[in-house]
Amino acid sequence: MKTLYLNSVNSTQLYLKELLLNNKVSCPYAVVSDIQTAGIGSRDNSWEGLRDNLFLSFSISLLSLPKDLKLESSSIYFSYLLKETLSSLGSNVWLKWPNDFYINDKKIGGMITNVVGDNIVCGVGLNLKNAPLNFEVLDIDTDKLVIVEKYFQNIEKKVLWKQVFSKYKLEFHLNQNFSTHIKNKKVNLSEAILENDGSLNINGQRIYSLR
Repeated sequence: MKTLYLNSVNSTQLYLKELLLNNKVSCPYAVVSDIQTAGIGSRDNSWEGLRDNLFLSFSISLLSLPKDLKLESSSIYFSYLLKETLSSLGSNVWLKWPNDFYINDKKIGGMITNVVGDNIVCGVGLNLKNAPLNFEVLDIDTDKLVIVEKYFQNIEKKVLWKQVFSKYKLEFHLNQNFSTHIKNKKVNLSEAILENDGSLNINGQRIYSLR
């Protein structure tokens, strides 16, 4: 994957989207920055961009995705591949539904997934060295470029969704003491049932990741 490295940017995701919309790059393409001044978090919250952390966005053509991967499952898919990448380096990170990275009970990062034209764009923020109040940092000391390289190698394998999901399903019980936000409402995950497409069934209501 061709990768552009920047010293500072407002948001790697916004920067990459602008490149795509103006046909300045072709997929697959990625942007990594040392500093991010206006990162985008879940529910349109800001993600504080402290130096030495990982700020990454990448784009992939929808036509090149694994054949069994539906768009509504893509957030979990790409998040879990990053979780596996970090685990292979020795981390105890786990994935909270659908795309938040946790060490024990503290969030260390997350992923936002969007469709831009005929491409999917994923933006990642991960606390490697520094964390804001009430957040945590990754539990291993490793170079961000090593993470990016190994992650892209995993993406390029085009592992099927069913293989990724079968592993995530085994770990889903880690969500039971946590909650998520659905349409700006806090929803407890203790009674959530994980469906085969990655959606949740809570009290008979099917809930999909919207990010």
